[in-house]
Amino acid sequence: MSVSIVSSVTRISDIVTLPYAIEKLPKSQWSAGDYVVGEVTGTPTALYQVEKPSGRIVKAMPGDHVIGAFGNREATLEGVGSWSSIRGGKMHALTSAGVFGAFTSVSKILPAPMSLRYRGHLLREGHKIRMSDFAISGTGQEFSAPVVFVVGTSMSSGKTTTAATIVHELASIGMKVVAAKLTGAGRYRDILSFRDAGATAIFDFVDAGLPSTVVSEKAFLATIRPLISKMGSLKPDVLIVEAGASPLEPYNGAAAIKELSQHIRCVVLCASDPYAVVGVCKAFDLKPDVVCGPAASTSAAINLVRKLSGILAINNLDPSALPKLREVLESTLGVRFPPAKTQRS
Repeated sequence: MSVSIVSSVTRISDIVTLPYAIEKLPKSQWSAGDYVVGEVTGTPTALYQVEKPSGRIVKAMPGDHVIGAFGNREATLEGVGSWSSIRGGKMHALTSAGVFGAFTSVSKILPAPMSLRYRGHLLREGHKIRMSDFAISGTGQEFSAPVVFVVGTSMSSGKTTTAATIVHELASIGMKVVAAKLTGAGRYRDILSFRDAGATAIFDFVDAGLPSTVVSEKAFLATIRPLISKMGSLKPDVLIVEAGASPLEPYNGAAAIKELSQHIRCVVLCASDPYAVVGVCKAFDLKPDVVCGPAASTSAAINLVRKLSGILAINNLDPSALPKLREVLESTLGVRFPPAKTQRS
């Protein structure tokens, strides 16, 4: 008997509690956001793992059935793939969160991705079960909170870690912090780290019904605006937003910045290296308030960022550098942190 694993892109749905049928459909009826079943095939590697709706990671073995959703991914450092590239039912897990498609380009430094075979769509009363069926609805509430926007030069540039640090710092002074990841490819553990850091509520584009934000700008805005309205209805003191990848990649990071532009009070750029800071600033006409991430790992890197761009860089992984980060938040948000305690000799 095969083991059935439910991936985290299903966390907004009711498929765990209510019955459904599984039926193969012709590809002409497929679309992004469809919930489907894939049977694990191939030889397991380190990437044969699935993130469950709890955020916990479990191993997947050949013969297991995994429930995920069709989607797209265009990751600069890992792989590019799409549900529309699936041929003969052969597909891959584009992310551990259960975004399914077929890779067309994969980094050679990574293990082989998890291979799957399409086994059918989830249906109720003959209709496909889709992520959009469970998407957050708008509340009509106009969003008005100040926003700290964390953007990167690429994936793996320290955005989630930096955003969680900022959540922690603001929550520690009693602020009601809501945190969200508005662009990227579905992975629940990223925003769970925001909750662990002290956010009162967390959201991402999965809540809006998208497996990833590699969609048209029109489709992205139509789905993300109800989510922004929902966050506004919670009346946070501040919203911390992470944009996955960089604003120049096809994840709609630029559209997210434009949508929230009138509310953005602080822009944090997480960069892979000092030269990437200059590249993104020039290409996107972006002037961040501070640079974090690997580009601020050492004093040499921090000095080079300042020399190349004139922008303050802070190693937010270094506890001794946190007072500088607090100063940035104070000047941009108008908040006040208690004075640092001096140690007695």
